[in-house]
Amino acid sequence: MSSLLESIKYRAYKLEFDDIGICEAKIPAEISQHLKEFVSEGRHGSMNWISDTLERRLHPKNMWEDARTAIILSANYGPENNPLNKIQNKNLGNISVYAQNKDYHKIIKGKLKNLASWIVSKTNGDVKVFVDTAPLMEKPLAEAAGLGWIGKHTNLVSPHFGSWLFLGVILLDTEIIELNKKSNVNKCGTCSKCLDICPTNAFIGPYKLDARKCISYLTIENKSHIPREFRRLIGNRIYGCDDCLAICPWNKFAKISTTISFLPRETLKNPTLKNLSLLSEGDFKLLFSGSPVKRIGRKRFIRNVLIAIGNSSDKSLIDNTIRLLDDNSSIVRVAAIWALGQLSKNLFLYEIENRIKFEKNKDVINEWLESKYELETSKLENNV
Repeated sequence: MSSLLESIKYRAYKLEFDDIGICEAKIPAEISQHLKEFVSEGRHGSMNWISDTLERRLHPKNMWEDARTAIILSANYGPENNPLNKIQNKNLGNISVYAQNKDYHKIIKGKLKNLASWIVSKTNGDVKVFVDTAPLMEKPLAEAAGLGWIGKHTNLVSPHFGSWLFLGVILLDTEIIELNKKSNVNKCGTCSKCLDICPTNAFIGPYKLDARKCISYLTIENKSHIPREFRRLIGNRIYGCDDCLAICPWNKFAKISTTISFLPRETLKNPTLKNLSLLSEGDFKLLFSGSPVKRIGRKRFIRNVLIAIGNSSDKSLIDNTIRLLDDNSSIVRVAAIWALGQLSKNLFLYEIENRIKFEKNKDVINEWLESKYELETSKLENNV
């Protein structure tokens, strides 16, 4: 069996996985209880796919009764530059590191299938492969397999790659026993940097995330309007947020990814809000072809861009913002109204006078009125 394990590891590294661990296909009862609490307290927000598949998530055997062994593989996507640096460049759109090139789900899944097919040929058993689109909790399995530990930000921390890892899992119906020689002891200590840096205070405590406040949830999973209380806090983050990952001190051991597909495309390294706000439906699909960003669609993406424009203080973006007041999507119009109010009180008052009487959508009308009230009662000096 040891020779089989060594062969699996050898092939995994040849497929450009950066780490591998093996454990029993079992989720600790404590972790399952935490997930139940997460759902029962509503912290999953509108991600109904979590609550709908709750029972299947609690244990790998609930997904596949024959599962006995889990092989967990990780791929490093460490960035060239600290993504926190881009937050200060308010005229740029800040896209999460993992989404600046191709969709990692497809890349990882292809490699998993390659390895899984080889394992089947050697064991005559059955296997199933998973990336994070399936109802399987990869992070607890990765911790059990010795790839790292779950940090206070609820993500895996690796002593070799910091917080920048994609995970994939192969479940087997055969037992492959190996003593875990890697340390999976939690080494966060008293550090709370990942909790303290969160712009929206999405962590209600260590290891406890309220997704409804998380910028990644708000800009990606949230299909409606961005709640007013979070708009200024989002800054220029237009797709996801890396703050809690980027601040982790264990990133001092992180390495820049050597996988070309994980490195950012030139067009997505430093995209300007001006150019992004001009994207038509066709332009959006072309720019984000093969990217995770594509799945949220143009209207939600432009919504996010407009929130960033409202936080930019860049008066040169006023014309683009006014143009989007005529967008077909009410989600875009609502965000454009707010952005215009942040950039120019006078132009906002001019536009509301000319537009609100023709508007039919209740959400858009309410946004005009609420933004007007906010401007009239605030001390913001944004007259043009």
